[in-house]
Amino acid sequence: MPGVIRQYVKIVDTINRRLGRLVMYLIFVMVGILLWSSISKTFFLPSLWTLEMAQFAMVAYYMLGGPYSIQLGSNVRMDLFYGDWSDRKKAWFDAFTVFLLIFYLGVLLYGGWESTSYSLQYGERSSTAWRPILWPIKITMCLSIFLMILQAISEFFKDVARIRGVEI
Repeated sequence: MPGVIRQYVKIVDTINRRLGRLVMYLIFVMVGILLWSSISKTFFLPSLWTLEMAQFAMVAYYMLGGPYSIQLGSNVRMDLFYGDWSDRKKAWFDAFTVFLLIFYLGVLLYGGWESTSYSLQYGERSSTAWRPILWPIKITMCLSIFLMILQAISEFFKDVARIRGVEI
């Protein structure tokens, strides 16, 4: 494989691995928010922001963890036939189906970008009592989808290398 492709795979994998390892700790932020929600509802006045903030933390957790999940191969796949195939046949199948993933993520990114630009332009807020601005979580979603596209391209390059009998 050319050096540019090797460098691309190395950079994208490093970024997504580090970000994924960092984002893993958002689960504790979410638990802390929900714990505060329980405490405040029991002993004080209920907080308006806790449920929606926990949802935002969960969206960031799942979406920013997506590229790392793709990198680890922990995404869901149907192993009815796939599990019995050789590594080379799996690489052929993965190299083909990654284009479907990239198309899907591209459509998601297009829609997310349109929604984010609308949110930024008009100062969109949630319709709840707390009324937080929505553009930060929408930008987070667009960034994570973009990183998933980069990781999917990286996985494609790894599959092509595997087909050729080389590891990146």
